[in-house]
Amino acid sequence: MASRLVIIGAGGFGREVLDIVDAINAQRPSYEFLGFLDDGDVRTDLLARLEAAHLGSSASLAGLEASYVIGIGNGAVRRALAATAPAGRAVNLVHPAATIGRDARLGVGVIIAAGARVTSNIELGDHVDLHVNCTIGHDCVLAPFSSVFPGATVSGNVTIGEAATIGTGANVLPGVTIGASAVVGAGAVVTKDVEPGSTVVGAPARPLQR
Repeated sequence: MASRLVIIGAGGFGREVLDIVDAINAQRPSYEFLGFLDDGDVRTDLLARLEAAHLGSSASLAGLEASYVIGIGNGAVRRALAATAPAGRAVNLVHPAATIGRDARLGVGVIIAAGARVTSNIELGDHVDLHVNCTIGHDCVLAPFSSVFPGATVSGNVTIGEAATIGTGANVLPGVTIGASAVVGAGAVVTKDVEPGSTVVGAPARPLQR
């Protein structure tokens, strides 16, 4: 029997997550998608094109008999939503076109999009998001609520802290540690450790001057 599922977040990434659900169901019916939950303004016209409904705010999850994933790119927001969600209901969504190595360990609420590559001895914490066509090299640890955006490359032996973000097309070289809540800008090349809470840009990546 298919599991009832809602996606928290009806923005662009949330709608991409629905594509992952559809791809999984095309291979083997697994989820009955009920609709989206979102606390902000919702483009109902875009949801209508997907034949999907806005079911209400994230607080509505408590009254639904359904599993959930959080389709929101911001890790800090995911962390706040997960803290209030009913326990034991988060599921993992892995697109059939992703590649997952035999020694990858996933927490709960993990989302892995099409074309993502996860290799050997990888640890993905709860509610980690791997976007389309990103690569995670061997022996990496990604803490809960971290995000790797489209086309980014994370080399081997990298540690990514809680709620940190690796921007689109960025490259993180081997052995680097990205601190909690840090942001690696799009296209950056990270050659050394990044301090928690900082933003780095450029090649080689340097702290953003404000």
